[in-house]
Amino acid sequence: MEFIVEDGKHLHEDCSTLILPALSIGNVGQLAVDVLISSTRGERIGYLDDPNVLPCVGNDAYRSTPQGDLTLPLEAYASSSNSLTLIQQRSPVVKGTMVEFAKNVADFAVASRKKHIVVLSSLDFGRWQTIDMSSGLQIYYLSSANMDGTDNECERFGWKRLQDYNPDQRLWKYLSNLAEGNAGHDDDIPSEDELGEEDYNASLPFASLFSCFKAKGLKVTCLLCYCSEGDNIPEAFHLADAACRLLGVNPNNFDGNEGGKWIVPFSWQTVYGPPPDTSLF
Repeated sequence: MEFIVEDGKHLHEDCSTLILPALSIGNVGQLAVDVLISSTRGERIGYLDDPNVLPCVGNDAYRSTPQGDLTLPLEAYASSSNSLTLIQQRSPVVKGTMVEFAKNVADFAVASRKKHIVVLSSLDFGRWQTIDMSSGLQIYYLSSANMDGTDNECERFGWKRLQDYNPDQRLWKYLSNLAEGNAGHDDDIPSEDELGEEDYNASLPFASLFSCFKAKGLKVTCLLCYCSEGDNIPEAFHLADAACRLLGVNPNNFDGNEGGKWIVPFSWQTVYGPPPDTSLF
């Protein structure tokens, strides 16, 4: 992975916290990072070029006035006033290369002296075993603070540790070995058809990122919420708000925001495409 800095820009040393999405159902992590970049008025400082990420290109996602800037698969933004670096990922990882990609991102985090990594992602509502919506949307977490994935700070917010996380479970253990550079045998990992319920969480992209950041000795916290495919904008705001609470950032104090704490990204105006042709009715 290569980090290309834009002309006149640089990595801010004071932005020691890195927030990034892990692609999953409903793209909630990406949407949450979108709203954080837009609301903090993050400045694009460069992009990352990684052979494991599929290429894509698009229009500027955050400004309504065209500047001639193109959106790329992996972009880095900085919000100096909030001490945040944010990475937005807009295309998926090539199948079978997720661990290699995660290792590259972890190397970038170490090289840029990040101290805390926050990964935002989602889980499949259809696999939620204990459904309790009495208190609204729930945040689940996984932290490197303790071996069992718990974190006192996250518990203080009333969040729940990721269900069924077990570092000794075969797939989690396999990821840990790969992340630490210990070659595993092919027969140690089940094929995709053999994955059971206990393997589901560890098979998702956030698990590879978590394992690789942890292997580098970095503090990493994964914030997760359950969702279904569809309009997941409420979940994105919920996840973005959780990230701010974890980091002690008050969205009401974002620079230049008037009348509300969140700024809806410009690209969301066409998230569902153009309106229907009224001549059809």
